[in-house]
This record gives sequence, C-alpha cells and structure tokens, in this order.
Amino acid sequence: MSEEQAQTSHGPIEVAEGEFAGWKNWPHDAFETRAGPFYFRTDENGESVCAFRAEQKHMNGGGFMHGGCLMTFADFALFSIAHNELKENFAVTLSMTSEFLDPARVGQWIEARGEVTRAGGKTIFVRGTVTADAKPVFTFTGIIRKVGKRGA
Repeated sequence: MSEEQAQTSHGPIEVAEGEFAGWKNWPHDAFETRAGPFYFRTDENGESVCAFRAEQKHMNGGGFMHGGCLMTFADFALFSIAHNELKENFAVTLSMTSEFLDPARVGQWIEARGEVTRAGGKTIFVRGTVTADAKPVFTFTGIIRKVGKRGA
C-alpha cells in the first residue's frame, strides 16, 4: 500500500519493516502517529496486544514517561482491544479512568493488554494494564461508543 493510500484508509495497516514488522497501526491518525507511533497485533491466544518503544520524545522534564503519553497510548489500546467488537464502525471514547503505578523510561518496551468486559449495542467497556519491560506501570478502564459505519 502506498503512503497516500495509507493516509486515506481508515482501517489498520500492517507494518512491513523494522522492529514492528508484522504489527499493525492506524497511520491515518496523525495525532497517534506523532505521539507514538503505537502498534497492535493479535497474539497466539487471539488476544490484542499493543506496544511501542519508549523514546526521549515520550519523556517529561523529570526523565520519566509523560503521563499524557501513557494516557494517549491507553486510549489507543481501548480501540485495539475492542477491535473485534467494533467491526467496521467508527467509535469515540466516552470515558477513561487510569492509575499511574510506576515510571517508564527511555528504551523500555511499553505494552498494553486488556479485555472487553462488556459489549452490547453501541457501547463497549474495556480494561487493561500497561507494562514497561513487563513491569506494570499504568492501569486503565474505558468506555467507547460506536458512532457510525466506516465509509458511510
């Protein structure tokens, strides 16, 4: 897929090279691309896993990952975790709560995993945990709402 097609497509695009080859992302989302970029894939158990590599641009003035970066990543994870329930629908975040557990640092592998706790009609409830090199650093719960079909 060309760069132009990737930017106009609303579905996830598989990464072809680099550390995240075989993973997917949503390159049409300019904010997430600049904030991350963030990636997701389905693991061997059929569950969604999201990840990115912590860089200096993700850190705050104290040298730890900025809380806003973790929150943005968790918001990305909400939609990745709920991907199967969303099908071809656009959706928005209605609510998200979070807890900061420990700092993350440059170079660490940042990963989010979670589950859909309820999906019915237009509303999907999700919870998850973000880890840095497998150590929990952030937990979140969120509610997302379907708002319409893609391409409609």
